[in-house]
Amino acid sequence: MKTKTPTQKIQLVRLAHARSGDKADWVDFGLFAWNAAGYAVLAREVTAQRVTEHFAPWLPGEVECWYLPNILAIKLVLHDALQGGGARNLRLDNLGKSMAAALLRMDINVTDDELAACLAAPRVGWWGDDQ
Repeated sequence: MKTKTPTQKIQLVRLAHARSGDKADWVDFGLFAWNAAGYAVLAREVTAQRVTEHFAPWLPGEVECWYLPNILAIKLVLHDALQGGGARNLRLDNLGKSMAAALLRMDINVTDDELAACLAAPRVGWWGDDQ
């Protein structure tokens, strides 16, 4: 009988950073893993369904998701996310730029070994290897 490896819940912010913006009533996210180990976890844990559930209180529309392993990123588009658009919305900080922080608070599941590997691997990016 195979035993299941225990997992723990962590927020996305531990493994990734994000950028977001809005166009009319859509929010567009770029979710970037800090390294390949983190991307492997993101690709498994960040799905259109999970993001829809995370934003459920204020997202009546659908979520589209594209996986971009060559740049360790996931592109997400949330449709009907701004209650008609930034100028019509009564929600505070309603623009897409502020929603990246909300995405990074989404809980994901990782094993202890996965988390250790993600945190031990060097971060990759435009700044080179000195970070």
